[in-house]
Amino acid sequence: MFQEPAEDTDSEAREGSTDFRTKATEVKEILPCVPLRGVTIFPHTVVHFDIGREKSIRALERAMATDKLLFVSSQKDDRVVIPTVEDIYSLGTVVRVKQTLKIQGDAVRVLVEGICRATMDECITEENYISCTIDRIPETVTEEDLSAEDKAMLRYLAESFTEYARATSQISEDLVAKTLDTDNPADLVDSIANEIFVSTGKKQKVLEALVFSDRIRVLTELIAEENEIASLEKTVAQKVKENIDSGQRDYYLREKIKAIQSELGMDEDAAAETAEWLEKLDALGLEEKTDKKIRKEISKYGKMAPSSAESAVVRNYVETILDLPWHTSSGTNSDIRSAEKILDADHYGMRKVKERILEYLAVTQLTNGIRGPILCLVGPPGVGKTSIAKSIARATGREFVRMSLGGVRDEAEIRGHRRTYIGSIPGRVITAIRESGVNNPLFLFDEVDKIGADFRGDPASALLEVLDPEQNSTFTDHFLEIPFDLSKVMFITTANSMETIPGPLLDRMEIIQVPGYTEEEKVEIAKRYLIPKEVKENGLKESDIRISEPAIHDLVNYYTRESGVRNLEREIAGLCRKVARKVVAEDRARTHTVSPRNLEKYLGKHRYSYDVVEGVNKVGETTGLAWTQVGGVTLAIECAVLPGTGKLELTGQLGDVMQESARIALSYIRSIAEESGVDKAFFKENDLHIHIPEGAVPKDGPSAGVTMCTTLYSAITNTPVRCDVAMTGEVNLRGEVMPIGGVREKVLAAHRAGIRKVLLPVKNEPDLDELPKSVRKEMNFVLVKDVKQALEEALVK
Repeated sequence: MFQEPAEDTDSEAREGSTDFRTKATEVKEILPCVPLRGVTIFPHTVVHFDIGREKSIRALERAMATDKLLFVSSQKDDRVVIPTVEDIYSLGTVVRVKQTLKIQGDAVRVLVEGICRATMDECITEENYISCTIDRIPETVTEEDLSAEDKAMLRYLAESFTEYARATSQISEDLVAKTLDTDNPADLVDSIANEIFVSTGKKQKVLEALVFSDRIRVLTELIAEENEIASLEKTVAQKVKENIDSGQRDYYLREKIKAIQSELGMDEDAAAETAEWLEKLDALGLEEKTDKKIRKEISKYGKMAPSSAESAVVRNYVETILDLPWHTSSGTNSDIRSAEKILDADHYGMRKVKERILEYLAVTQLTNGIRGPILCLVGPPGVGKTSIAKSIARATGREFVRMSLGGVRDEAEIRGHRRTYIGSIPGRVITAIRESGVNNPLFLFDEVDKIGADFRGDPASALLEVLDPEQNSTFTDHFLEIPFDLSKVMFITTANSMETIPGPLLDRMEIIQVPGYTEEEKVEIAKRYLIPKEVKENGLKESDIRISEPAIHDLVNYYTRESGVRNLEREIAGLCRKVARKVVAEDRARTHTVSPRNLEKYLGKHRYSYDVVEGVNKVGETTGLAWTQVGGVTLAIECAVLPGTGKLELTGQLGDVMQESARIALSYIRSIAEESGVDKAFFKENDLHIHIPEGAVPKDGPSAGVTMCTTLYSAITNTPVRCDVAMTGEVNLRGEVMPIGGVREKVLAAHRAGIRKVLLPVKNEPDLDELPKSVRKEMNFVLVKDVKQALEEALVK
């Protein structure tokens, strides 16, 4: 049906050129097309391949029904199961089918002979089988047509092919001789390309090299590269063999050492150790998947040399898993009354904190679990957050485990290290559980607000899986690589401030504020807990020292300034040490009494002073109240009027918010200047300087607004401010006093300073219920709506 085109005699052969391509025939030839997977066929070579795809079989049938001619081309990607024209190379080979043979299934084995190169122009059909129009690229090149360089390259190619056959040992000497036994240069190059074992893509480059000199160069470079790889493989194989020989020698010597140790009674039987591990594993009764993994590790250990580094890693891994308390729990106390007694015995005051903890324990008892929010105790340093957690552990009968998160920056501290190197260990969470010996301890994460992050990971994110009740039942440590149930653990965290706790972490915790102590509470804590503790720790008897109650009051007021009792404990310890020295130096036994009279003799001069009430009423100086991380403090705000041009000067390390409060206060005072009898020209002819002492300490916050208004008004109108009045509150441009936070801490600071009258915003009235009764009795609280009301209360009339 199809006629083979006559040979084109009008070829254009330029002198000195090796491009022997001829002009394509003018009549378009249509042939069935078979895509080849992993096979490239060259002209003048006989190749067999298998056909199993339906379209390819139909194309073969079409060819067999006509002139037995096919157009074959390699697939660009061998993974394509049903290729289209776009999936095959456009340049392929026209072949003649010489023989077909049915093999297993519907597949057909085909023997073909390559005729010439051809390019695919246009796809004709693609439904039943692929057929396309082609342009043949016949090639006639003889020995006489070659340049001297081509002849040299051809000779070098033959030598390289011979070397390749010897190096790979995959081509017999007879096949090499048969391949090289041809006078036609084109047939020689194509035959060599057909015999080498390289990828389809590399063979395709040879097929597509239409200029003969280029084809020789491409094939020569390809074989040279393969020869280099074969040489390297031989070198590597030799090194591997040497290493294996060395390993066998080491094994022989180790076995000899074992035999000698056995004769000397020094035998370390790894089999006995693995048997002991398997007994422990059977007793644990772990899940099937976990049990299977551990048995595999034990089996691996039994086949290792005891001296190998990996043996130590596997031993550490198996022992860690077997030592974990998978099913070991401690008995918990469910008696709420007993828990309440323990909390009262360990801590004085803290009524609301104790109530919330007892509620938490009651819910835990009723629900038979602890799936709920994680408690976070937030408060200033020294108020007893850690000791509260210890008391909860004692009240509930749980083991107490503590981990400090301050400065932790490596995620591996939480999740552990992966077992990819020697020295890897589990995270501190799993380590602490292992050391506690039970799977339901009370776990305290201390200083959660000081956790960090760097290039080694984000520990706060890793902590989410530990604390989240929905995730921690399958907590997976990087070292263990198997889940461990943390849902029975009671987690409690502590922090000094909520601002620095990461948001996602804070969302999983319930905040319990642990406020600072009043002076009376500190005195009671010192009498009940601190003094007996320090007397015992310093080796004294109760009869050796007596600290009077007035002396304790002076300790609190003049030697400490804190919300907690940590520094108070240090001062009491200092007293006990002084007395201990006297007891040792003196022969006779007597009681050393510490009173306000001789307190300075023991501890030196007073370090702090709260005696602001005995001061005088001053113009342009008002006492404000501020909140800090260590509790409330009093804040003196001063204002001076200076000749100038109407500028406002602010000093004392004021933050942006406090600077804005000062400008708002000035704007409001200017708005009421006329009704206060202040000359309009006053603000153009004078400068105002606001200063807050202790300039080295940064200060910020909006609650100084009403204090600044009072200070400015006093300085501008030359009216004194009462020295026994303190105030706090945010102010807007209309002069309204808005609510603020930290009322308890601020009022306690005023109480410590001896101030008995405090101005607070009206909307902060509910916060007064949080104050101790003793403080409420001694203080006079005035709730103000606006600045004018505050001025009436604070200024000397």
